[in-house]
Formats: sequence, C-alpha cells, structure tokens
Amino acid sequence: MTTTLIVRNGLFAQLQPDATSSTLKGYMVVEDGRIKHIGADLPEQYHQADAQILDGNGLFFMPGLVNTHGHAAMTLLRGYGDDMVLQRWLEEKMWPMEGKFTDQDVYWGTSLAVLEMLKGGTTTFVDMYDHMNEVAKVSEQAGIRAALMRGAIGLCSDEVQQMKLKEAVLFAQDWNGQAEGRITTMLAPHAPYTCPPAFIEKFVQAAHDMDLMLHTHMSETRAEVEQNVKDYGLRPVAHLEKLGFFSRPSFVAHGVHLTDEEIEVLARHRVGVSHNPASNLKLASGIARVVDLQRAGVNVSLGTDGAASNNNLDMFQEMRLAAMIHKGVSGDPTAVPAAEAMRMATINGARMIGLHDVGLLEVGMKADFVAVNIDQPHLLPHTDLVSHMVYSASGQDVKHVWVDGKQVVKDGNCTTLDEEQIRYEASQCFEGLLSR
Repeated sequence: MTTTLIVRNGLFAQLQPDATSSTLKGYMVVEDGRIKHIGADLPEQYHQADAQILDGNGLFFMPGLVNTHGHAAMTLLRGYGDDMVLQRWLEEKMWPMEGKFTDQDVYWGTSLAVLEMLKGGTTTFVDMYDHMNEVAKVSEQAGIRAALMRGAIGLCSDEVQQMKLKEAVLFAQDWNGQAEGRITTMLAPHAPYTCPPAFIEKFVQAAHDMDLMLHTHMSETRAEVEQNVKDYGLRPVAHLEKLGFFSRPSFVAHGVHLTDEEIEVLARHRVGVSHNPASNLKLASGIARVVDLQRAGVNVSLGTDGAASNNNLDMFQEMRLAAMIHKGVSGDPTAVPAAEAMRMATINGARMIGLHDVGLLEVGMKADFVAVNIDQPHLLPHTDLVSHMVYSASGQDVKHVWVDGKQVVKDGNCTTLDEEQIRYEASQCFEGLLSR
C-alpha cells in the first residue's frame, strides 16, 4: 500500500556543492520512503491524493544529520572521566569500565544514545564498539539508519585476536542490509597504535573478501603519531598505506596530526576523514586541518565521538564548531561557510559511508529529514535559515524527524522508543558498573 506525505507551506534547505545554499518555499511529497517531489508548486496529480498533510508553517526542513564516528554505549560514561589527557583517560577511566560492560549495558547505553540522537535530528550514525548485536537490535527497533562495526583492539593474545576478528566478521555478515536496509556494516581495527600490523592486515583481507568498507581511528594525538614512528618506523598514514588499509573504500576518525604529504596520500586513495571537533578540543588532541583536507579533495564529514569525550551527541554543535574553529585558526572568515558545515553533517557524511541516496532534500533521495521549530527568539528574523541552523540552533530545536519516510520523532517525542524506561535503565546500568 502506497503511503504519501505532503508537506505544504514548507521552507526547505537546498545545499549546493560550491558551499552555498538557498531556501525553497513550497511543497515536498514523500511516497514509500523517498522524496517524489520538491518545489514551489504541488503537481496536479497530488491535489486530490489520499495523503497525510503536514503544514510546514513555522518549520524549517533540512536533511537528517549523519554522525560519522561514535561509540554509542559510552553514554553510560558521560562525565565519568573529564579534563584528562587522552591516554590516561583511556587507560585509567574508560578501558577499565568498558571491560565490565555486559550486553545489557551496551543495549541500554546505546538506547540512550539513539534516543538523544533522534531527538536531536541525527538520522544516521556510525558506531564502532563491542557487543554489537545489541547496538544493531536498538537501531532496528528505533528506526534509525546505522553503519555498524565491531571495533577490535589487538593488544592481546593471538587467540583473543582471532576471536575478535571472527566476531567482527560474523556480525558484519549477519547484520549487513538488515532492518529494511537501514543497517549496513563495516570492519574496524581500532587504531594503528592498538593493533599489530598482522592483525590489521587480517581485517583488510576480510574486507576484500566481504566487499566491505574499513574504518579506524588515526592520528588523533601527537603522542600517538610519535609512538607509531617509534614502533614501526612510519607515521600512521604511511603505515596504513603499507598494510593495504587504503586498498579498500575507507575513512578514518580524527586525522588531526597530518602533514601535507599525508593529506595528498589520503586524497589519492579517496580516504575520508570524520572530523570530531568537540571531542578533539575537549581532549586537547588538536584541531584537524579541515580546510587543507578539503582543498586537496578529501571528503570531510562530522562526528561526535562518544558521549564520554564530548559530552553530548548534538550534531548541531559539531556544525557550529566546525564552522567557527577553522575561521579562528586560519584568520579567514570564509574558511568553512555555514552551508559547507551543513554539507559536512549531511551529504558528505552519507557519501563517506557509502550511502548515495541519503543526505539531501532532492527527488529520488531517501526521506531522511528533520523539521526544526524556527518560531523562536534565537532563530528570528528568518534572514538565512541555513546559517541559523549552524550558528544559532541546537538539537533541542528539532520538532519532527523522519527516517525512510517514517516519523520517528513527533513534537519532540520519540515514537519508537520508551524514553522513561531508557532513562531509568541507563541510570541503573551505570550504578551497576560502579559496584562491580
């Protein structure tokens, strides 16, 4: 049965590849999960259609946000280890607590993250973690789009490495294309400094065998880069290139400490970079060379990282930081325009993870979109609404959200998840982790 949604009196974000934008006033028609029409007028065929009508008055419609790097269940550790150097934060706070995580912890921690993301306008997220079947179950139930992978740290015995690789492969096989196609899978050795070379090579071979993308953390801190040189005689980019990592479609998280030559290597191999401005600032990891990456032709998207290093999952905040930081460090107010920041959070992210029909409000695209309440003091007057979304709005301004044409947030409330239960269970899980 065909289901039709007609948005009338709408204001729609139109994002152009040249980092400009415009606002279209008119109609959008959604049928069977895809955008069938968007324009100033409503085609005759829809005038008498048996359709759901949404009056867009007071709303601004934009593509759903795509969060290209995170660890969802780490919402349970939000605020647990703040204001620390990355390695101490990992070794003294994060890894010991994460070692206690059960399936239930990951289920409810992920539920809390997905609830936060959906209510904040994120319709697609990338997740690298453990207990990934639980993450997939939550994603399926919530109606969100997800690119999921079992992250694997290789600082362990050969036997444990083999177990982790097997888990990663089985998860990727079992869940790729599930949830009506909303879930895709990848393979993810954690990072060059946490995975021996032979371990990474096994993931590369598995990615070739299964025709899957690869994702990893890379060059997040200066100390990490120096350690890579000390251990392997190469900086991380050359190291991963030598191991064949870039022989697969791939993208890396962070990419903060890169040389000109390394940027050229990434561009040559079409390796994307997920820019995580809030997390990198909070951990004092540094500021990625986003403008140089983009100038070289590298696709740059946005991610929040986990809630333990951010400490929220608000992609509006990431857009604002991405637009403002690079102006400040470059001295160029045109460095990352608002429209480019929104593209980084939408179409750039979708393409980075291999989704070619997500990320824009155009005919033929999947109907993953967000309605923001613009009838508020901080979003008036309506001069440039794309600019307002980047510099003035936050996830709390999101009123409605659709994924695959199905409404998953209505009037600020998630329609697919039980918020009260999630808040309770997630809090209980944290208390349980403290007592173990």
